[in-house]
Amino acid sequence: MADPADFSFSIGTRLEGRHGRSGVLRTPHGDISTPAFIPVGTKATVKAVLPETMREIGAQALLANAYHLYLQPGSDIVDEAGGLSRFMNWPGPTFTDSGGFQVMSLGVGFKKVLAMEAVGVQSDEVIAKGKERLAVVDDDGVTFRSHLDGSKHRFTPEVSMGIQHRLGADIMFAFDELTTLFNTRGYQEKSLQRTHEWAQRCIDEHERLTAERSHRPYQALFAVIQGAQYEDLRRKACRDLEALRGSAGTGFDGYGIGGALEKHNLGTIVGWCCDELPEDKPRHLLGISEPEDFFVAIENGADTFDCVNPSRVARNAAIYVAEGRFNINTSRFRRDFTPIDENCDCYTCTHYTRAYIHHLFKAKEMLAATLCTIHNERFTIRLVDNIRASMDGGNYDEFKAETLGRWQGRITTP
Repeated sequence: MADPADFSFSIGTRLEGRHGRSGVLRTPHGDISTPAFIPVGTKATVKAVLPETMREIGAQALLANAYHLYLQPGSDIVDEAGGLSRFMNWPGPTFTDSGGFQVMSLGVGFKKVLAMEAVGVQSDEVIAKGKERLAVVDDDGVTFRSHLDGSKHRFTPEVSMGIQHRLGADIMFAFDELTTLFNTRGYQEKSLQRTHEWAQRCIDEHERLTAERSHRPYQALFAVIQGAQYEDLRRKACRDLEALRGSAGTGFDGYGIGGALEKHNLGTIVGWCCDELPEDKPRHLLGISEPEDFFVAIENGADTFDCVNPSRVARNAAIYVAEGRFNINTSRFRRDFTPIDENCDCYTCTHYTRAYIHHLFKAKEMLAATLCTIHNERFTIRLVDNIRASMDGGNYDEFKAETLGRWQGRITTP
């Protein structure tokens, strides 16, 4: 039954003098020890890997995408199956993002990401070179054409909430407008107000659907904080979103920190937000997975993170190890009969050699993507798990210095 008490967040160890903390996120489908990396299964699957395998390598939760599942197979089918967890045979907690990122990024011709370095250029008509605009935003929502077949669709805050309620994830995100660093300050201000108004509509619809669908477990709703690189806009967004309430008094269950930001400002922006956000609510940072980013984000108050990168680069033969990243399809690994990483406990490293995986890529065998994704996801999950353990064990700063000292050596061919 839909009981908001089934979702909660408790704080464990705090990093002295910083916003960072460990904790536990409780959901109807299980607990998440934080900080935690949440692997991305965009279309209800982490590409090339079984859900059961994701559990074996330590994933505590998975994130799927409302936009993609709305287009295929349809949120009604997932709902009929009993929700996302049952549909994909994943026993743990799930997240869904609102679809806003994909509507806008695909809508302006970017396949996966929006340009995140403005390099002094500003334009409110950002679009990928040689592409046509597939999405148009207005104050009520976004009209877009499917990247699959060109069919026309419309997302509003109410539509996004309906899709996500049918998908049934434990944690879902309010529908927001994505901006880029190309956008002008004036547009950022206008967009922030639009996202605020959409957030109110999301809360109202969330309350209505929670009551209507009381036979389903409670789903937590997180706001999304925009504001690009502007401190005043980020802080205003946090304060305004925290103050929002539905007609029954419902506020947001947590907060997502999203939107455009430059990598070197990551910690500063997360810190601004966590200065303003309530201590007792979880904070999710959308779209990071590099080791140095984890440390910066965690110190500044982020609790959970998601990113497609570990699986995406794995499909292109890029491998993470403690000393950096390298490509396993290069010729020097043809006769290398050692594991990817002798210190890794994943299935790939305990059963296969670099030479075999090199062969799989050269032979264009699908197993290559499976084995490399298992390793990269395990590397990323274990790293964040170890950061959490170092926080609870009181040796966070020493662990950070040792880990980044090795990682920033940046090997090319180990």
